[in-house]
Amino acid sequence: MPAPLRTLLYPLLLPGGALFLATALLLHGGGARHWLAHPLASLALPLVAGSGALLAWRFHRSRLVLGLVLVCAAELILRRVTGTSAAAYTHAGVAVLLPLNLALMNLLPERGLITLRGLGRLGLLAAQPAAAVWWYLRDPALALRGLEHRWVDLPALGPGDLPQAAAAAFAAAAAVLALRCLRRPSALDAGFLWALVACLAGLLHPSATIRSVYFSGAAVILVAGLVEAFHFLAFRDELTGLPARRALNEALARTGGPYTLAMVDVDHFKKVNDRHGHDVGDQVLKMLATRLAAVSGGGRAYRYGGEEFTVLFPRKSLQEALPHLQRVREQIAAEPFRLRRFLRPLRKPNRPRKGVAAVHSLRVTVSIGAAEKGARHPSAEAVLQAADKALYKAKRGGRNQVRG
Repeated sequence: MPAPLRTLLYPLLLPGGALFLATALLLHGGGARHWLAHPLASLALPLVAGSGALLAWRFHRSRLVLGLVLVCAAELILRRVTGTSAAAYTHAGVAVLLPLNLALMNLLPERGLITLRGLGRLGLLAAQPAAAVWWYLRDPALALRGLEHRWVDLPALGPGDLPQAAAAAFAAAAAVLALRCLRRPSALDAGFLWALVACLAGLLHPSATIRSVYFSGAAVILVAGLVEAFHFLAFRDELTGLPARRALNEALARTGGPYTLAMVDVDHFKKVNDRHGHDVGDQVLKMLATRLAAVSGGGRAYRYGGEEFTVLFPRKSLQEALPHLQRVREQIAAEPFRLRRFLRPLRKPNRPRKGVAAVHSLRVTVSIGAAEKGARHPSAEAVLQAADKALYKAKRGGRNQVRG
C-alpha cells in the first residue's frame, strides 16, 4: 500500500472502525445475548465513560471529556424517560442533538474544563435538555410533531427509524467529521466519527439493551482514539509522520537475526535553514521522509532526530541493502525539491515577473552510512555506531554517496 494512502487509512480505520465492527459482530452474532441480561451489564457504559473521562481530563483533552459526557448522558436520558409520548419525543430529541454536539465538540479547540470557555461549553450542553423539557411541557403534541415532521417522502432507515430532522443531523455531522479526518487524519478525530456511527446504530435498534451496548462501544471507541493518539505522539515524528527514535529502538530490540541499518543525513542542511528559513527546512525534511518511506527492498524509514533519518532492512545483509540505498540516494539527488512560496498567485502568470524566479526549487542530496549486525557488530548500539562512522566517511569523502 502506498505510504500516503496508508497514512490516511490507518488513523481513519484503526482502532475506531475495527472496534465498531467488533461491537456489531458481537451483538448480531448471537453469542453475547446471554450476558447482556446480567445486571452488571448496565454499568458498562458509565464505567467506560467515567474512566475515559478521568484519563482525558488528566491529559487535558476537554473535547473528549465532553464527548464521553454526551454519549453517557444521552443513553441515561433515553433509559430513564418512560411513557409513549415522552419516550418518542426524547428519542427524537437525542437523535437530533447528539450528532450535532459530537461534531461541535470535535471542532472546538482544546480548552480546560475549569476555565470560562470550558464552563461555557458545559453550560451549553446542560441548557439543551432543559430547553427541550420546557418545550415539551408547554405543548407535548406540538413538540413531538415538530421533531417528527416528515419533510419529504423517504423510506425508513431501520427498525427503530429516525425522524428526518435526526437523519439530517447525523448526515451533516458525519460529513463534517469525515472532512476533518480527510484533511488531518488522526485516531482521535476518527474516533468521534466512528462513535457517531455507533450511536446511530444504537438509536436505530428497537432494543434498549442493544442500544446501550452500541453506546458503550461508542465510549470505548473514543477512549481508544485517545490512547492511539498518545501512542502516535510517543512513537511517531509529528513533522514527517515517520516512526520516531523510540519506535526504532523497539524495532531493533524485536528484530531477530541479521539486519542492516543505514544512517541518512541531509547534506548542508544548516545552509538550507540559514538561507531559506526553517519553514523551507521543514519542507525538505517532509519531502525527504516521503522518499525514504518508499525505499525498496523492504526497508523501514525512521526519523532519528534533526536532519538525520534511519532505514532498517530486517533480514538483509549489507551487500543486499546497498543497491536499494544507492537507488534512493540517486532519486533524491536527481529530483529537485520544489518549494512552496508564501504568496503564490491564484493563477499561473503567462510570463514570469521581472526579478522573481518562475520556479522555486532546491537541489538536495543526502549522505548515507550503513552497517550490518553480525560478528563485528553484535548489538544494536554497535550497529548504530558503525553506521554513524560510515556516514562520517561519506561526509568526509565528498557527500552525496553511500558508504558501508
